[in-house]
Amino acid sequence: MKKKGQYIYEYKHPAVTADCVVFGYDGKELKILLIKRGPEKEASSTAFTGSWALPGGFMDVDKDQTIAHTAQRELKEETGLKLGIKDFREVAAFSDRDRDPRERVITIAHYALVKLAAVEASTDAEKAEWFSMKDVPSLAFDHDQILRVACSRLRQDIHFEPVGFDLMPEIFTLPQLQNLYESILEVKFDRRNFANKMKHFGMLTVVEDGTPRHGTRTPIKYRFDKENYDRLKAKGFQLEF
Repeated sequence: MKKKGQYIYEYKHPAVTADCVVFGYDGKELKILLIKRGPEKEASSTAFTGSWALPGGFMDVDKDQTIAHTAQRELKEETGLKLGIKDFREVAAFSDRDRDPRERVITIAHYALVKLAAVEASTDAEKAEWFSMKDVPSLAFDHDQILRVACSRLRQDIHFEPVGFDLMPEIFTLPQLQNLYESILEVKFDRRNFANKMKHFGMLTVVEDGTPRHGTRTPIKYRFDKENYDRLKAKGFQLEF
């Protein structure tokens, strides 16, 4: 009889993956980063070859300290994007028996917010490309479901997290900021009410760049005051619209 070692069991184990829902913003609309699956170099599988999918892959049990490290590594390998561990927000686990035709796979989905950057496919990906949220193609595996859940989570977090810090350029106008929030929440705000609310909480600082203003034709430029935002958050601040 085979001798058992510590933490060695006879029943089958599932594989574990991380999938990355990466949101970007181009100043007009919300974008999502997708990869086009190519043939897998480390296996003979052809599962969803040629289909669009979320970046992600299998945990390296010898090297990945956490599943967030898996997400970080796979995103870099497949798209060239380099994010820190703290940039990833865990969304949920997806474990349906038939979610992956290759084997029993449990995935832990994460989302991240980034400023739009050039991406380049590598490893098992043929392409890496930003898509408008309005034009997302049908995705491989259960990635359509993962994307829906991540979008729902983002709409919740926008009330508690400084989402704009990660998506907006350093200097921006109020119409640009309003457009971002409308893109995420899928609603329309009254322009004056939105501006008053943002100014009321003291999260924005006016940027004086020497540009002459001619009445209301020249928009005022702002940057985020993260220190003040952090103070508000410590007091239990919640941004309601």
